[in-house]
Parts: sequence; C-alpha cells; structure tokens
Amino acid sequence: MTQITDPQSGESIYDPTCGSGGILLSSVLHLKERGKEYRNLKLSGQELNLITSAIARINMFMHNVDGFLIVQGDTLDNPQILENDELKQFDVIMANPPYSVKRWNQKKWMNDPFGRNIWGTPPQGCADYAFQQHIMKSLRPNTGRSVVLWPHGVLFRDAESNIRKRMIEEDYVDAVIGLGKNLFYNSSMESCLLVCRMNKPKERKGKIIFIDAKEELRIERTNAWLEPPHIKKIADAYWKFKDDEGFAKVMNNTEVLENYGNLSLQLYVKQANNSIEHDTGKLIEDIKAGQKQISASLENLFTELKNIGIEV
Repeated sequence: MTQITDPQSGESIYDPTCGSGGILLSSVLHLKERGKEYRNLKLSGQELNLITSAIARINMFMHNVDGFLIVQGDTLDNPQILENDELKQFDVIMANPPYSVKRWNQKKWMNDPFGRNIWGTPPQGCADYAFQQHIMKSLRPNTGRSVVLWPHGVLFRDAESNIRKRMIEEDYVDAVIGLGKNLFYNSSMESCLLVCRMNKPKERKGKIIFIDAKEELRIERTNAWLEPPHIKKIADAYWKFKDDEGFAKVMNNTEVLENYGNLSLQLYVKQANNSIEHDTGKLIEDIKAGQKQISASLENLFTELKNIGIEV
C-alpha cells in the first residue's frame, strides 16, 4: 500500500478503520527506509473498538511518533476527525475496512450530514461502498490518493454497479490489483486493492491498470505472504503503467464502462495460453483415421475368431 501511495514528508495520512495502527505506521517505515524525514507526517485514524484504539495510541508512542490523532468510534455513524465541522481531508488514505458490514445505519446515510452519499446508498447487507465513499470524501482534491483492501465482490456486485460507474466516469479509479489466497489468518479468500486518485497524472487520465498478482506470493501449507520481490513486482507494474501479458493490462474508462463498470480482473487480464494449439481440420482427420484403424482391427479379430470356430 505504501509503495503505491508513496507518502511524502509532511503529508497527512488517514486510516478510517485503523485497528492497532499498523497501516499508519507503515508510512513512517516507508520514509525511514528511504532516508527521508518522517517526524513531520500527520497521522490520523479512527477505530471502533475501544481497546484496539488504545493499542494504536500505544503503538504510536512506542515508535516515537508525535504527530498523530487516534480516536474511538464508528466511522460511518459518527466520524470524529473533522475540520470546520466537515470531514477533514488528507493526502493519503490507506485502509482495510471490515468486509460486508450488515449492521449499519443505512437510513441515516441517505441524508448524511457530511455529504458522503456521493454516488448512492449501498445495500443494507453490505456497507463496503459506504466506507469507500467516506474515503473518497476525505481525500484532498489535488493530492488525494487512496488504496483500500477489499474482497473481490466490490469489483462486480450488481447492487453497487451504479456507484462503481460513477467512480469510473469521474475518473477516480486508478488501479485494481488482485492478490493471492491465504494472505489472511484462518481464511483462504482472495482479496484485491482498489486504488483511487482525485487528480491523476496526465498519462494516467481516463485509464485504469488491472494487475493480476494472485501468483505473486509464497505459500507454505496453509500460510501465505508477500515477500519483497513480490511486492516490488506489483509496485513496479503499477508505476510503469504498461501492459504485461498475463499480469497487467491498461484499459480506457470507456471500455470498462461498456462492461457496465465491472472491474473484475479476469475480464481484462488474460492469462497466457500455455496449452498446445491444434489444427482443427487435422484433428478431425486424425480421429477418422483412428476410427478406420479400429474398424479394421475389429474385422481382423472377428475373422480370426470365425477361423477357430467361434461365431460372433
């Protein structure tokens, strides 16, 4: 996530479902590894669980982070990181929201006082695009960029197709990155990264890159993880923004909208065909020749059986 959003010194970073603060701290480590100033980062996060939010604060202190704000509460129902009574906006947002939340205040969202209902109201049984719209509303207009870890359902579910179409039409979707299985404890599910930018660079405008990185992982028994070479390959593909057969494909927004805004990777990244191609006509001739050989062999067998007195 940090290699894709590439946080810079002095920028503001936000995680609306921050847990124990791991994603926020990754931006600090990202700058440290590059020898850049990290102490002027402005880190903010909100977490529903009281104890987990306390652990996040402790984590910040333990890593000598001074410029942070961690608050406790329900991000959808009661966002608390505000500025002038409106949602505070950030340069970078990285998040791993809870998937398919069913118990959320959909009715209140329809008339959201913070204007987060940008493109529509998600279904009651799945709040994924409520979180996504909250994230989009919390991005700065010029520098804002986000990457969110989601299940693949956000890419194609019919109930949310209009929201996806609006995001694509307004040119906010920058990349879709498919990840491999078993990256979560006690779950074999595959996930994806949805990357958005408020103001894309000129060469990326009107386009989306799809990266199928499900094979980029190390698996041992039921555990899997991304190693540095895997992460580098994925990040390099994102920044190069070029086609790579069987791995990455750049598509125009109009082509994606022709698929009704479906962002499923398999529609765009075609796997290399390693199977042997056959000449159909020759294959039919070979089958017929084989059938003739079988018929001739059977006739010979019947003749030999008759010669020894066995009627067939």
